[in-house]
Amino acid sequence: MNSLYPYKIMGFIFFTCMLFFFFPGRSECVVNSQSEPEGYPIASDVQTTVQRTIMPGATPTTAISLREIAQYEQYGYGDWTYGPGLPHDRRLDLMPKEYNSNGATQKTRLLNFFTISDIHITDKESPNQLIHLQNLHPESRYGSSLYSGVMLYTTHVLDAAIQTVNALHKQNPLDFGISLGDACNTSQYNELRWYIDVLDGKVIRPSSGAHLGAETIDYQKPYKAAGLDTSIPWYQTMGNHDHFWMGSFPLEHRLRKDLRQSYVSDDVFATGDLLSDPRKIGSRDYYMGVLDGSTPYGDVKYAGPVGDFKTQPKVAADPDRRSILRTEWMQEFFNTSSLPAGHGFDMPGAKDGFACYSFVPKPNVPLKMIVLDNTQRDDSGSLDIHGHGFLDAARWEWLKKELADGTAAGQLMVIASHIPISVEVTAPNSSMGWWTDPKNAVTLPDLLAELHSHPNLVLLMAGHRHLNTVKAFVSPDPAGAPENGFWQVETSSLHDFPQQFRTFEIFLNSDDTISIVTTNVDPAVLEGTPAAASRRYAIAAAQILKNMEGIEHWNPTNDPTVKPMPAGSYNAELVVPLSPAMREKLKNF
Repeated sequence: MNSLYPYKIMGFIFFTCMLFFFFPGRSECVVNSQSEPEGYPIASDVQTTVQRTIMPGATPTTAISLREIAQYEQYGYGDWTYGPGLPHDRRLDLMPKEYNSNGATQKTRLLNFFTISDIHITDKESPNQLIHLQNLHPESRYGSSLYSGVMLYTTHVLDAAIQTVNALHKQNPLDFGISLGDACNTSQYNELRWYIDVLDGKVIRPSSGAHLGAETIDYQKPYKAAGLDTSIPWYQTMGNHDHFWMGSFPLEHRLRKDLRQSYVSDDVFATGDLLSDPRKIGSRDYYMGVLDGSTPYGDVKYAGPVGDFKTQPKVAADPDRRSILRTEWMQEFFNTSSLPAGHGFDMPGAKDGFACYSFVPKPNVPLKMIVLDNTQRDDSGSLDIHGHGFLDAARWEWLKKELADGTAAGQLMVIASHIPISVEVTAPNSSMGWWTDPKNAVTLPDLLAELHSHPNLVLLMAGHRHLNTVKAFVSPDPAGAPENGFWQVETSSLHDFPQQFRTFEIFLNSDDTISIVTTNVDPAVLEGTPAAASRRYAIAAAQILKNMEGIEHWNPTNDPTVKPMPAGSYNAELVVPLSPAMREKLKNF
């Protein structure tokens, strides 16, 4: 090759760029004249809640509303300090009474993974939210799901959490990660794209419509997400917010025919007081409002009684706000640069919206993950809020087969679903309990009987309630067959305080039992970043709504196996007995 060839190429590129510089508009130069936005780093000191915990300050005595964000600092809302670490609570609830570990040790680590849940990536400028409902019910413990300052920073918190996962991965390699649902706040295309793009490490433009404040306001500015370490595969579970409007109503609602159109409209949405009566979705009593992206605190505008407005308020419409069907939501996970392709939704039934699948994380470890969509059907016909646990006939038959196959293959089994079981009173008294409508293919007692019949089922993981609750499902025959019990572990939300994710390490112990070591992790936010502001706002929201007691002690079924969660956190070592067959299989592992 001619030795001058590289220099000729460089000269050609330089000459071409100069032409484009002096004759703009003709074409694009191969060199981008605008630099890529920078990202937001996290703190370098990454620790879990075993080492230290986030301790909110005392609730201030001056009462203010959630909307008065500018007053938070003045009155001390959102203040916090680091407190002592939270050790793992060693739980033996499933073990026979005569069990004695006799110095048993964690012999072999089978698996190490993380869970995130209920991120609720939010398009704060979307015209069809339910912001004003929080103003109508200021004492509701669920009020922050309708409105709080954390809506400004949902992508930033996810980015900080993913960077924290990456740091932990360097310390203690992770086998995979799984999201337990509610990636989106309201089944919106741009919300889902922001979610996937944060995990992929793309440039995020977290504004919509007129992109107000995108040049000057911190939560509106484009930035470069870090992305999950490419050596960590991640999987996705479907949540109720991922395919229902605001997580509560199907898009084809017989009392409200314009729901799907309202996503891409320029009209600010008007409806009734849905918290007092879900059937008021057909009313048009209040404009629900949007957040003003041109203001530092995302001021609420266009909210209040319809009679207070001379004309219907409007915002800039945006086609990227369109609602997406279950099948479209699942298909979008193939439009990604991270692995695996489809993030679990590569099974034959996916084209029909069947969002259940299973996988074996490590081929040399006999453990199967069963990812179960237990959200309500879109066509259930119910007029209630759609947050209940539910299995149609197809999903119920699929679950039974997956459990039976795992038992026959001698595999330990973990179920990952969005909605936990037996931690809320039965529907309709709770919007989160197991649905009792005849269209539900299985009752809660029958579901529990099936789960208890599989001794290799060791864990059920869930999100949904924004809590870190751990519950023991003790075997119906604790003395004769203790291996028929299993644990349920909930992962809290990255939206509301305590804004944590979880890690899970599964060990084979020297006495042929299993230990599931689960640890809460706070994103390692760096002061001055948007994620740090979100932490203060999340704490302030919990203080204003008086949710701290609920975060620590929420236990509506008075279950004795549900322990207090100091500052919302709970770390545990959950010991699991194995069947004789499974002990023999793992004996020489």
